[in-house]
Amino acid sequence: MVSVPAFSKDDLLDLAGDRSFARAQGYLDAVAGLEVTEGGVTATVYGSDDYEVTLTVDADGELSGECDCPYGEDGNFCKHCVAVGLVVLQRGLDLRQAGADAAGRGQRLDTWLEALPRERLLALLREQIADDRSLRRRLEVRAAAEQADADLDIASLRSQIRTLLDITPFGRYGYVEYADVDGYAAQVEEVAGVLRSLTAADRAPYVVTLAREAIALLCDAYEQIDDSDGAVGEAADKLETAHQEACAASDIDPVETAEWLADHMLGDWSNLPEIDLGGYWPMLGDAGQARFIERVAEAPRGRSGWTAKYLKQEIARVEGNVDALVAALAADPDPFGATHLRIAHELDRAGRAAEALEWAERGLRDTSRRPHVDPLADYVVDRYQQAGRLADAVAVRRERFSAAPTLEEYRKLRDAARTAGCWDTERAAALDRLERRTPPDDADLYHYDGSVLVDVLIYEGDIDAAWRAAEGQASERQWLALADLVRDEHPADALEVYRRAIEPRTRRTGDGNYYEIARLLLLARDCHRRLGTEEQFAAYLAALRTVQKRKRNLMRILDQRGL
Repeated sequence: MVSVPAFSKDDLLDLAGDRSFARAQGYLDAVAGLEVTEGGVTATVYGSDDYEVTLTVDADGELSGECDCPYGEDGNFCKHCVAVGLVVLQRGLDLRQAGADAAGRGQRLDTWLEALPRERLLALLREQIADDRSLRRRLEVRAAAEQADADLDIASLRSQIRTLLDITPFGRYGYVEYADVDGYAAQVEEVAGVLRSLTAADRAPYVVTLAREAIALLCDAYEQIDDSDGAVGEAADKLETAHQEACAASDIDPVETAEWLADHMLGDWSNLPEIDLGGYWPMLGDAGQARFIERVAEAPRGRSGWTAKYLKQEIARVEGNVDALVAALAADPDPFGATHLRIAHELDRAGRAAEALEWAERGLRDTSRRPHVDPLADYVVDRYQQAGRLADAVAVRRERFSAAPTLEEYRKLRDAARTAGCWDTERAAALDRLERRTPPDDADLYHYDGSVLVDVLIYEGDIDAAWRAAEGQASERQWLALADLVRDEHPADALEVYRRAIEPRTRRTGDGNYYEIARLLLLARDCHRRLGTEEQFAAYLAALRTVQKRKRNLMRILDQRGL
């Protein structure tokens, strides 16, 4: 019986688009650690950075992918996802069957565990606890929390929570590095889980105090944590949820709770965790609400003053006072239009659509020459199109493209102009604008990597025109993208680009750089094969290895790639 893949190359092309699909061809040898699980396939793709990829196929046969590269984190099916998909196809893996096999292995493991005698299970668990200090600490706090009421030792539980929130086991020289953050965040989440279980067991009054202490400990430690991905911040939010649930289940003192909220929200770490004021507001009652408002009004200038401005907005929001909220927001507008957009959304929620559009239009006027106001422009264009004001929608897109001529603004202008039936005219004017622009153009208040015209022509599929426009204008990123696109038909042109990109990298160090050299060498080798000049590549590679032989990691990576 022939195995039928869960997806095809066409599926990958449809999801990724021509450009990402083409660029993925150069990453096939960079796919490592491919593993099929019940939930899909995972792999690492090496390059200038290492990226983790997960592909899944749902019950309807729909393929989706996740990657932690910047493009993938924006929700796109990136070149790394395509590369993993192509390797799956190359190996003839049937994800459905492989997933079923993984599920079967999991079921066999469950059956085996269920059949083990109690003493054997305990022995296995104790063995794991002996080897995993983090697991031991988490189980110790669970054990302390799940004692009967008469045996509940709050002092011991408090001590165990302190142990879990201590950064010392994770910290190197007193600092938790990025690589260790997930482990620490898991322990913070364990604390939150234990506190929530205590609330569910009718011990909420204890939890109110313990949760506040845990939040304070975390705030004290946070400055020594590299939380670039926000894992600890997300775990802190779960602590706040545990505290809020405990308050709701307890007979709290509303004024004292308002004091604690004000202390935290006006403090140095007011965003750790992000306090949901609306969740607490009904619990505070009139007395607590009044005290919180007083504390915000009394806040001194400086950092607390800026925070107080935000809290005045939050108070207006939770009280449902739209006019007060608009006034508070308007008193300190963001220069890029975010405030105007927030006001528009608040007015929309209040059923005041005409006023909302007026505020958004005002924001566009106030930020007419600034880049990065896309959400505000998107809002106005959407409202214009709903009202049938298609020419006005095009005018907004034209103005935004003029202020910030990027590929994204070009695409948005195209979509609006097509809807209005005037794309031919708008396209000609837009291309003329790009052809006359010589980067860097100081009139544009943003940085763009290379020539916008080149990206636009690549996007439209006019590769020959993009290649001509690239001369003297394109960035290395764009040249490499063009080389990937022309490699099949013009391998000599692509080879020149790859060789040009390799040379400066040989003067740098670092594994990420070495993986990129290997990737470019594989692409160069492919060009030589197409040209029938493999012996020239062999000589070039031998010379490169001789010159770079002192870089042992580079030699190792080249060996791994068959170079």
